[in-house]
Amino acid sequence: MKSRAALQTQTAVIYARVSSEEQEKEGYSIPAQQKLLRDYAENEGLPILAEFVDIETAKTPGRSGFDQMVKFLMKNPSRREQPCVLLVEKTDRLYRNLKDYVTIDELKIDIHFVKENVVLSPHSHSSEKFMHGIKVLMAKNYVDNLSEETKKGLLEKAEQGIWPLRAPIGYRNVTRDDGKKVIEPDPETASKVTKLFEWYATGQFSLEEIAKMATAAGLRMPRSNAPLNKQKLHRIFSVRLYYGEFVWKTKRFKGIHEPLLSRELWDLVQAKLDSRGKKKTRKVKHLLAFSGLIECGHCGCAVVGEVQKGRYTYYHCSGFKGKCQEPYVREEVLEQKFTEIIRRLKFDGEILEWISKALRDSHR
Repeated sequence: MKSRAALQTQTAVIYARVSSEEQEKEGYSIPAQQKLLRDYAENEGLPILAEFVDIETAKTPGRSGFDQMVKFLMKNPSRREQPCVLLVEKTDRLYRNLKDYVTIDELKIDIHFVKENVVLSPHSHSSEKFMHGIKVLMAKNYVDNLSEETKKGLLEKAEQGIWPLRAPIGYRNVTRDDGKKVIEPDPETASKVTKLFEWYATGQFSLEEIAKMATAAGLRMPRSNAPLNKQKLHRIFSVRLYYGEFVWKTKRFKGIHEPLLSRELWDLVQAKLDSRGKKKTRKVKHLLAFSGLIECGHCGCAVVGEVQKGRYTYYHCSGFKGKCQEPYVREEVLEQKFTEIIRRLKFDGEILEWISKALRDSHR
């Protein structure tokens, strides 16, 4: 290390980084690194100009703290009068890919790897730079190997029928007694996701309408807590996982998890999505007079209609919030109730004339 006298005209910038929760547990935490580097700066008489932190993976360049540090060192107006040194814990805390190595090298500054008891500068011997370059390559090899092992582990899980990533809406991640991490239906959202498919399969509701119904029932995206919209619903309807299969790295696997719906229902929804993209106007086989007009008086969910035997129309609660006890109602009964309500309405001549004109305009 350089003597304190040689460093007394210099200032310091601190950089600390962790790339995983495991490193936090193993003692590489940001506070631990900062304490080490601050104590070193104090012992060496180095005033600290700035500190930068990254808590993310360094597999690819683009770390926000690293980028901010580089910009700071490049634009620091006192670099010539009062040279700035970079303090880091050790080699793999600073860079773990060759692009970062080249970026730092072009700054032409002294770097103190405190835990390794090494100072690297533009004036270091070629042998010191050579050894440092080997450490950088070893760090990069570690990242590449970790990436390969991770991909291999995910593929092995997929081949066992285990979904290897975070669970989509309707499922949750759990750890079995044997230690394997799997997915299982979420008791709070699984049945609601099934209802989304059932609703769309009827052809009576658009994606926008289903999104509003889902939001009214309290169904939101699990991590962001954002309400469902047309785009999110389209992605949900495209997930094969819900009927028991999934695609991983272009290969299809049979999952060991419990499906939320049948393959037939999933296929029907895909057909509806395809037809929606091809047709400019939405056609339905039966025109149901009261669809979209009524809410269940028991639970507040939408009331939907079904045609039985090609001629009898029944209405019932959609049951989006859970099984509803309200019985089916014939369309004739609803028609009678609506007629009684309409008969109570009275219009004066001016209102009646305005309605008549609006109907004629609409007809034209």
